Amino acid sequence: MVDDFVLSPTLDAEINEATKLLLLASQVVALTGAGLSVESGIPPFRGPGGLWTKYGEPPMDGYQRFLADPAQAWRERLNPTATWAKGLHETLGQAKPNIGHDAMAALEKIGVLTATITQNVDDLHRQAGSQSLLEIHGNHAMLRCMECQQRYEPDEIEIDPKALPPLCTSCGGILKGDTVQFGEPIPPDVLRGCYSAVEGCDCMLVVGTSATVYPAAEFPLEVLRRGGCLIEVNPYESELTPVATVSLRGPGGAILERLLHHARARQPYEATG
Repeated sequence: MVDDFVLSPTLDAEINEATKLLLLASQVVALTGAGLSVESGIPPFRGPGGLWTKYGEPPMDGYQRFLADPAQAWRERLNPTATWAKGLHETLGQAKPNIGHDAMAALEKIGVLTATITQNVDDLHRQAGSQSLLEIHGNHAMLRCMECQQRYEPDEIEIDPKALPPLCTSCGGILKGDTVQFGEPIPPDVLRGCYSAVEGCDCMLVVGTSATVYPAAEFPLEVLRRGGCLIEVNPYESELTPVATVSLRGPGGAILERLLHHARARQPYEATG
């Protein structure tokens, strides 16, 4: 909780400054990455202890294989034999939102946060209650129509193993997992939503990511180019640290909860002052 994290005087002052920027901005958009979900027990994909390091990387041609034979791809999805597929499913399925996800959902609810763009596929922002959510790499728990982009919860679609692939109930298109595979374009509706959110953003809150993977990497830089401000929350320095308006160094969950605490306390004052 708020009192579990001991702030240095410098960090406390920086959180106060960041809170002021959040409350004075007309449109705050968050960009989150794997660092936020580490606190929910989800390792990053790469590096020591990473999911791909432990279980092996998914095939680079997975999307092309799906296009070539959707039925076979679905048979593999329903009965995974690849170690990486089982490991990813089990790890993400057991994870729960942490205080950082909860704080971001609360910041949205009180009107501070306009939208959240996440590079994570773990469904934790959605579980925490975020509503204005753009999952740029998809969501491991959902299905997506390849034609109309309609998304479904798994229990919304009855999957018959003898009639694969399952089809969209809206347009009849082929359904696949919502997670964006290697070689697969980012769903156009999500990408349009991201660019629309960034276009109106004058303050970006970047949490748990160094933002080096495109197109997400261009979002904070675009906000800065247009004269907006950038608040970075990360335990470590990143490529964004030198250009950030404020860099908050510490655990993402604890920092975000502090920001929420300060925003709730100062919101009426900032609105009138």
